[in-house]
Amino acid sequence: MDNVEPFSYENVAGRITFGRGSVADLGDLLEEAGGERALVVCGSNVGANRDTMDPVGAGLGDRLAGVFDGTTPDKDARAVTEGVAAMAEHDADSLVAVGGGSTIDVARALRAVSVSGHDYDGLREYVVEHGTIPSPDADLPPLLAVPTTLAGADLSTVGSISFYDGDEALGAGYADPDLMPDALAYDPDVFETTPTGALVGSAMNGFDKGLEALYARQASPLTDAPAVRGLRLLVDALPAIGDPADDAVMEQVVAGILLVQYPRATTNPRLLSVVHAFGHGLRDEGVQQGLAHAVMAPPALELLFDAVDGRRDLLAEALGVDDAGDPASAVVDAVAEVRDGLGLPDRLRELDAVERDALPRVAARTAEDDFMANAPSGFDPDEETILETLERAW
Repeated sequence: MDNVEPFSYENVAGRITFGRGSVADLGDLLEEAGGERALVVCGSNVGANRDTMDPVGAGLGDRLAGVFDGTTPDKDARAVTEGVAAMAEHDADSLVAVGGGSTIDVARALRAVSVSGHDYDGLREYVVEHGTIPSPDADLPPLLAVPTTLAGADLSTVGSISFYDGDEALGAGYADPDLMPDALAYDPDVFETTPTGALVGSAMNGFDKGLEALYARQASPLTDAPAVRGLRLLVDALPAIGDPADDAVMEQVVAGILLVQYPRATTNPRLLSVVHAFGHGLRDEGVQQGLAHAVMAPPALELLFDAVDGRRDLLAEALGVDDAGDPASAVVDAVAEVRDGLGLPDRLRELDAVERDALPRVAARTAEDDFMANAPSGFDPDEETILETLERAW
């Protein structure tokens, strides 16, 4: 009989709705959150996609005040203060973020700055002094979110924006639970309006969150359950996302992503670990995180399993390979099959942003990444060992 260790877990997610056509309820969700006139916040591509925006607009009805389509993938902080100005222009008292993680991060920061009153220069000065964005001790405008990609940032308390005024970007991370959306609508119909390439590029990142939720040091029975269920859905459905045979494919994918990221909606967000550390190591070379995860998830898991158990039996059960004689190898193979089914690269040499002579500095960043501290007890690879893993992935 397994011992159950003591644990503490506080979930800070807002109301979650899932299902086809769920954006039709945005007006009701906004009313419940206390909003009357909503500014939709999105990027230019989403804003120009009528298949996405028309259902959102219809769902909000006469509560739609206007649209601000100025968010960018690099989460430029100018979008935050420009969004605050757009709220004033449209007399909006609330926000609806429609898009991926970058848009939702900007919208949450916008939520804070709309109350703090900082202009762009003042916001930058605050970040330089405090290392994060303001956390106003006042009522915040209601915020709803309509995710459109699969990376799974929408339920994390951790977000960031960046300033690009000089030669180097100034990043501002934040982890204020009060900035979390009041409600989220996971609508498979909306996800199907996102180009398949964008979905596939984000899918591996979201999938890996489920893997890490099981072996990260802060895992508990409360976080295990949704992660296992989510992985069971994703392992079968993700490879079919590019050519879905029926509506159930996208429904399973969206439900699976929601389930594997749900454990991270907590005041103690320490469920990202080794794979994400490798992703961060490659990010500064300009590698998109979904591609970084696609290449590095299998070798990162091999590195983990060479050193510790890594809850391989539970992972094997979640991925449907628990009858294998060697669960560690079976888990690695199953993860590689999901990647291959998504048509993603399997070697670092296939990524144009990475040169082989960059691997030592990638190894150094990976070794120093904060997420390495979330790995299971006993896993502490040095920089040389990490470099060997990167070389094998080359």
